[in-house]
Amino acid sequence: MLPVRSTSLTHLARNLVRGTIARQLNTSSAAAAGSSRFVKIVEVGPRDGLQNEKTIIPAETKVEFINRLSDTGLSVVEATSFVSPKWVPQMGDAKKVITSITKKPNVNYPCLTPNLKGLDSAIEAGVKEVAVFLAASEAFSKKNINCSIEESFERVRPLIVKAKEHGIQVRGYVSCVLGCPYEGPIEPAKVVEVSKKLYDMGCYEISLGDTIGVGTPGSMEDLLKKVLNVIPAEAVAVHCHDTYGQALANIHCALEMGIRVVDSSMAGLGGCPYAPGASGNVATEDVVYMLHGMDYKTGVDLNKAIETGNWISERLGRANSSKAARALTLKALAAQAAAGVAKAKSVCPPAPGVVEKSRL
Repeated sequence: MLPVRSTSLTHLARNLVRGTIARQLNTSSAAAAGSSRFVKIVEVGPRDGLQNEKTIIPAETKVEFINRLSDTGLSVVEATSFVSPKWVPQMGDAKKVITSITKKPNVNYPCLTPNLKGLDSAIEAGVKEVAVFLAASEAFSKKNINCSIEESFERVRPLIVKAKEHGIQVRGYVSCVLGCPYEGPIEPAKVVEVSKKLYDMGCYEISLGDTIGVGTPGSMEDLLKKVLNVIPAEAVAVHCHDTYGQALANIHCALEMGIRVVDSSMAGLGGCPYAPGASGNVATEDVVYMLHGMDYKTGVDLNKAIETGNWISERLGRANSSKAARALTLKALAAQAAAGVAKAKSVCPPAPGVVEKSRL
């Protein structure tokens, strides 16, 4: 059992899970898939969010987390990674997790498969969509997967071919698109080259990852202008980390450029274990709050998202990193407390010898 920190947010999480204050968080939005005002959110919490947690999380907790995410209205929940437990111990239960979750017909559950062995395991487990990843940085590629960018293409090419032969969709991740912890800034031309090659290989969607969160709206706009010259906007997603507090601004920029797919992680869980100092995927709750405030549709019920973010945060023994979740939860709890005080005053007579102050 993971340690649980006794904090006020822990109690708030319990209240939300029980539904006692969810009705006060009146910020849900209905789906309108196919509309230019619809943004697909790809939830990466169960995989990218949990992969580098040092304490091994029970498979049962991961399964319940994914099931709760499915109930929020998300249409894509990246469930796990079929990677060697030697490299990522947290993902050693991939098969158990993916075969134990309750799969909803309107939700996709992609899994990361870094090599053919991982793909074979995913096929055996009945996975319908997989993801592959490459880096736009030579140094990051060598430190992360121990090969050059060109060698990594040679590794994923047969994987993509085999996946498509089995009727499995393939999504492509490109990491370090706006900066690398080892090389520094990355030339957009390199990102364009890697992204276009992955797209031409058969990846239906390319997720551009700001792995260390150094991007700004300026660099994001510059990159997207070049990428969108060779890949259609409907096949591009953004995956922003909030290391420097720029994630929402960068997502807003991407929306203005026509992007309608955003990766995010419930409660802001996760980062990259191979990128020193890189922590904090953008929180799904914050993304949904912003999108709904801009009149975009997501299909996600923010109330349920906050409940789920608080629930997994409680299990991990930490506070929810989402600013929107924390603010709305505290606001709801304060309203609940005020209502309780008012009710108590209305039913309790003053104590003997106590004169009530006039309300006039």
